[in-house]
Amino acid sequence: MNAIWNQFTLSNFSPYRWLTASYSYRIIGLLGQWQQESLLLQWGEPLGALLISIVFIFSPFISTSLIGLWLLALAAYWGLLTLSDQGKPGITPIHLLVTMYWAMAAIAVAFSPVKTAALTGLIKLSLYLLFFLLSARILRSATLTNWLITVVLLITLVVSSYGVRQNFFGVEQLATWNDPTSELAQATRVYSYLGNPNLLCSYLFAAIALSLGAIFVWRGWLPKTLAMTMFLVNSSCLYFTGSRGGWIGMMALLITFALLLFFWFRDILPPFWRKWLLPMALGGFTAFVILAVVALEPLRLRVMSIFAGREDSSNNFRLNVWIAAIDMIKDYPLTGIGPGNKAFNSIYPRYMSPKYSALSSYSIFLENAVEMGLIGLGIFLWLLIVTINQGVQQMQRLRLEKNSQGLWLIAAIAGMAGLLGQGIVDTVWYRPQVNTLWWFLVALVASKYQFKDNE
Repeated sequence: MNAIWNQFTLSNFSPYRWLTASYSYRIIGLLGQWQQESLLLQWGEPLGALLISIVFIFSPFISTSLIGLWLLALAAYWGLLTLSDQGKPGITPIHLLVTMYWAMAAIAVAFSPVKTAALTGLIKLSLYLLFFLLSARILRSATLTNWLITVVLLITLVVSSYGVRQNFFGVEQLATWNDPTSELAQATRVYSYLGNPNLLCSYLFAAIALSLGAIFVWRGWLPKTLAMTMFLVNSSCLYFTGSRGGWIGMMALLITFALLLFFWFRDILPPFWRKWLLPMALGGFTAFVILAVVALEPLRLRVMSIFAGREDSSNNFRLNVWIAAIDMIKDYPLTGIGPGNKAFNSIYPRYMSPKYSALSSYSIFLENAVEMGLIGLGIFLWLLIVTINQGVQQMQRLRLEKNSQGLWLIAAIAGMAGLLGQGIVDTVWYRPQVNTLWWFLVALVASKYQFKDNE
């Protein structure tokens, strides 16, 4: 059984067995001589970290078009680094699955009924995946890892602080985000600089997980206090978004982090705590959530609306969109309609119920199946399994080495769990402010992969 699992998760896979036979692999290092003579490329990784930092610093405040242009520049920079790379590129099993995911998207474009619109989506996806490739390379350095995580945490603190301020001082609601027939119709939902509470919520997951990791990684009481402050402010802001999907994602994030953290410290715990700490922690967390739901009426009303079925307008809207998305999958089961919101907007009107227009399928899993068919969904799920498996394996190795970088892997997996939890019922995951953070977390896992001596 273990052998089958290792084959499925590519645990023993060596990318260089087939890379050495690849013609495209031979162009790597083509500009190696130039790198030795170039003062700029001698600082290639730190400069790459600076360029990635700019994405995180400005993405909450600028248009998606500008983010796209900067991602294009990063893609070109990754190409320059790769062509001048004198060592072996850090190809991991995660890279292989990412490549398969992109290839499936390209196939979906070829079979798409709206090829021009789907090609636009493929270009956007390509920019995100090239961002992943650059990030995975830069994050091999522990120093640059800490630098980029600090940038993410500091800029997110600015965003979440403004969101908390909106809750206390009030802010204009830009859309009908609450069921107009509910008791919470006039309730404030914060959106900070991002303009949408669900988008803000999704944007915060990476920072919440990384700030939890920073509490254990950063040394000294002042940095740890700062990390704790970041966690509390980010978590408060997420709560004030009123996003039910976000609350589900938050529970997934915290439970995942707690499980992995327990595994990290398990061997140094006394026998009693080794046996009872996890049940006590999960039981206490469950009791806290139940008590909060019972004691806080706004929270109780919002949570109960999850189970209201079609009586809640938001639930009813999503159910209608999901039915239409399933019908689209039935008509394009293998390769889908092609990637991107333009392809979706071109096809969805043929299937939508009257008065239920939508920009996406409101579920990242359905969206993958709609855009790239069941084959694409299968590759996406395979990518998730391989990434999480690799993250846990490398966390085990770093734990044995007493290397605190393993705690960042715990944070990355927990942050991914949060995004996937919300992604069950929403697709803000596809917005560049969130998608760059998603691929940053995946890159963080891939960057800690340990290559064999013969690689």
